[in-house]
Amino acid sequence: MNILILGTGAREHALAWAIRQNPKCDRLIVAPGNAGIAGVADCLPLDILDGRAVAALARAEAVDLVIIGPEAPLAAGVSDVLRAEGIAVFGPSQAAAQLEASKSFTKAICDAVGAPTAGWARFTDEGAARAHVAAMGLPLVIKADGLAAGKGVVIPETGEEALAAIGAMFGGRYDSGREVVIEEFMAGEEASLFVLCDGTEALAIGSAQDHKRAFDGDRGPNTGGMGAYAPAPVLTPAIEAQVMAGIIRPTLEEMARRGTPYQGVLYAGLMIHEGRARLVEYNARFGDPEAQVLMLRLGAQVLDLIEATVAGRLAGMRVNWAGDHALCVVMATKGYPGAHENGSEIRGLDTLPEDTSQVIFHAATRREGTRLTAQGGRVLSICARADSLRTAQARAYALADRIDWPEGFCRRDIGWRALG
Repeated sequence: MNILILGTGAREHALAWAIRQNPKCDRLIVAPGNAGIAGVADCLPLDILDGRAVAALARAEAVDLVIIGPEAPLAAGVSDVLRAEGIAVFGPSQAAAQLEASKSFTKAICDAVGAPTAGWARFTDEGAARAHVAAMGLPLVIKADGLAAGKGVVIPETGEEALAAIGAMFGGRYDSGREVVIEEFMAGEEASLFVLCDGTEALAIGSAQDHKRAFDGDRGPNTGGMGAYAPAPVLTPAIEAQVMAGIIRPTLEEMARRGTPYQGVLYAGLMIHEGRARLVEYNARFGDPEAQVLMLRLGAQVLDLIEATVAGRLAGMRVNWAGDHALCVVMATKGYPGAHENGSEIRGLDTLPEDTSQVIFHAATRREGTRLTAQGGRVLSICARADSLRTAQARAYALADRIDWPEGFCRRDIGWRALG
């Protein structure tokens, strides 16, 4: 079969790497892709927010299945255009993708089904939001109510920082509209559960734990993710069963009742405290860098699982897990998530060993003649898999240390919670 993946990042590189291993995959296209993805797929230029352009490319290239990687095309309704034209697509409808695109929508769903989550309030007036913060006091969580590339969440340490965050969100800094959700702060350990949904059935396909803060010790600003590992030991089988029964399935039933059944991958961010889980947020796609560690562990079978999801036949499907662990270290351009310069040269990647247990996924790279250059904030995902998390960590950092890129940096403590 011919498969088209939409996206440019390390998540899409990881998906392409895993799918390419499945013998069902005859041709793999990634649009627009990046320099690393070009090693495993044909990369074609495309505006992935233009549903008509995506459909036209799919027809021109005789594509059998389109897999939408990032959240923006989902929020733009690309999957709806493809379905209307009879093209098989992995990704929820625009209406169902509101579970990620609108934090207040998700909160309302949780309230409707009694799913455990933080107390919350939504504001469209900056003055009212400021007054609420003053009355509520710290700690609390302030969220831009919309897509913000994983960076629209602030946990202020002072009242001044809280008011500054509100001002930035209402000022449009996060390009997510001028609406703010203010939540109760939830104590505990955060982890993510990934679930495939075909509109009726749901199948958990793995857990992971991300590292959002920029620097070691969970210090510094929030980022799109500086590393991850899988599975997350804090998300025990008992807690996973609790989440599926009390959060995931009630959400899917409510979405279907509203006439917007969910089909695709549902990523539940969870806060776990004293053996109980509460929902932090939903995402309507694979996480990044969580996808990298999931794909490293799932391998070729991910295509079979995606096919079953699209065809509405998840019932009876199973995930075949090896008893292994995977860890990902993100290398970013110095200055990220703030101002940073593109164009620095990355050397040494061509000399590094790669196999099914250690891979470097590209997030933002470009080939300029013989030079490989960085073209964004998060640039590389260095991933390793092993029988133990500690060995996976050692392998990932051994690879990272061989990369010659003075303008890049990474955290040195990915996996600290599980290994500490």
